[in-house]
Amino acid sequence: MKIALITGGSRGLGRNIALHLAQKGIDVILTYHSREAEAQNAVRQIGELGRKAVALQLDVAKHKSYPEFAGQVKKVLVESWQRDDFDYLVNNAGFGVWAPFMETTEEQFDQLVDVHLKAAFFLSQKLLPIMKNGGSIVNISSGLARFSLPGYSAYGSLKAAMDALSRYLAVELGGRQIRVNSLAPGAIETDFGGGVVRDNPEVNAGIAAQTALGRVGLPDDIGGAVAALLSEDSRWINGQRIEASGGIHL
Repeated sequence: MKIALITGGSRGLGRNIALHLAQKGIDVILTYHSREAEAQNAVRQIGELGRKAVALQLDVAKHKSYPEFAGQVKKVLVESWQRDDFDYLVNNAGFGVWAPFMETTEEQFDQLVDVHLKAAFFLSQKLLPIMKNGGSIVNISSGLARFSLPGYSAYGSLKAAMDALSRYLAVELGGRQIRVNSLAPGAIETDFGGGVVRDNPEVNAGIAAQTALGRVGLPDDIGGAVAALLSEDSRWINGQRIEASGGIHL
């Protein structure tokens, strides 16, 4: 029995990843920030797929809470699965900030650092002692780490840093046979950024016109890609940045 821990797994791409993993026979521990009802709905959906899931509250920006959170994970593993370790970690929780470079504040920058780069770094550090050898980590990056659009200088730069972190972790964790990769979505129809890609027909059509496959991404495109990257079929893919964008800005 495989178990995956997904941060920000109660909604958006995180929930879709959780559902795809459940369809592959994988149980899930998912975290949520504040919307417990959404988290429990995701747990219910996973249960309907025949898999077990537990939701834990976590604000990934509060790094000093990580040791306590790791203790909660240990307790849940024993109580729900009679195990003392888990197999997969998906560092997914995050948010976006749109602001021109000259208008980006230090507060906005620091918030992005805390939720993206520091969270992926230090949460992985605290959870790795209870992660099974031979497991896998996927860090959710962004197409904006490769191509550049005005207003995303801070966000895109930090996602590029997550890509670099994935490579370093892949080297350092190789002795434990733990693979580490980044999965970089392109523009996806979710509520990210206020749902502009999903809800604004002009924006949607503009992105589709710049994408080789002629449409914007859907949550299922990302959930399926992460499930594939975690699977044994991808056992020789390590330290890589995989972009799932349909071929945008090629």
